[in-house]
Amino acid sequence: MRPIAEFHLLRPTTVAEAATLLQRPGARLVAGGTDLLPNLRRGLLDPRCLIDLGSMPGFDAVELHAGHWRLGAGATLATLERHAGLAQALPALTQAAAQVAGPGHRSAATLGGNLCQDTRCVFYNQSAWWRAANHGCLKYEGDTCHVAPQGQHCHAAYQGDLAAPLLAYGAEVEIVGTEARYRRPLAGLYRDDGAAHLTLRPCEVVAAVYVPAPLPGTASAYRKLRLRGAMEFPLAGVAVALRLEGGVLAELAVGLTGTNSLPLRLEGTETLLGHAVDGTLLETLGKLVRKQVSPMRSTVTPSNHRRLVAVAAAQRLVRELARQA
Repeated sequence: MRPIAEFHLLRPTTVAEAATLLQRPGARLVAGGTDLLPNLRRGLLDPRCLIDLGSMPGFDAVELHAGHWRLGAGATLATLERHAGLAQALPALTQAAAQVAGPGHRSAATLGGNLCQDTRCVFYNQSAWWRAANHGCLKYEGDTCHVAPQGQHCHAAYQGDLAAPLLAYGAEVEIVGTEARYRRPLAGLYRDDGAAHLTLRPCEVVAAVYVPAPLPGTASAYRKLRLRGAMEFPLAGVAVALRLEGGVLAELAVGLTGTNSLPLRLEGTETLLGHAVDGTLLETLGKLVRKQVSPMRSTVTPSNHRRLVAVAAAQRLVRELARQA
């Protein structure tokens, strides 16, 4: 770890002002800093100025309006974890927030920061001297992906926890730029590229997340698989939201994180609707997960193990929630 180089600290009072300040050369956003600051210490970033989002009124507000939860991007994970209304309406989200890092991190880390955090790889998240000895990597300072040297695609994994439940809930993000303010589905915030996994244009800021309140009878939860019980990124994270009618599935959504370069909302779940949650359905669900997750050698855990735990977690979570519903 190296000392952090000197930088200018700017404190905007509105999201629009923050977007304007991003036009400065070498500018970066900082909120809680729990992802950014370690990268600065590793020499992965060298910003000329940091734009502190912590002084903007309302940026951390959590509100329910007209059947939608509006979650300010500046809301801390501790706030989400402890929010009684969210725990009742969106339990998978509060469970995911409660499993990120440690209490001290959650008191500073923000919703927007977790959604936009950098991808991770054992060949990237290293000290400067270690990276230099390996001639960098495709994501930074090099031209080779050490995970898959024969290709030209970065396989660093996205390992934010909150994206999985928010994808399962059908969330949208509000984005503010210098020329426009708009909303888009959360899935549209990401692309399958470990080196550039966000679709945000220059000078755009995630301002809030909108989550539709689930229908009555919806059961949801988040399951995180990791090497240690705390202070660990997910090897695989699975969120499920489902609803039964007459003993068969009426709605099913599955969000996945930790395995690919972007978080996923599982495709093909509509083929399971109208069926009882039995062994046949769970086997079909497992095949969908197995086909769509693609963990690579970006962690110390074997890739196939991460695929298998994602499959098992999805199957168990659907079975448990079906019994609960």
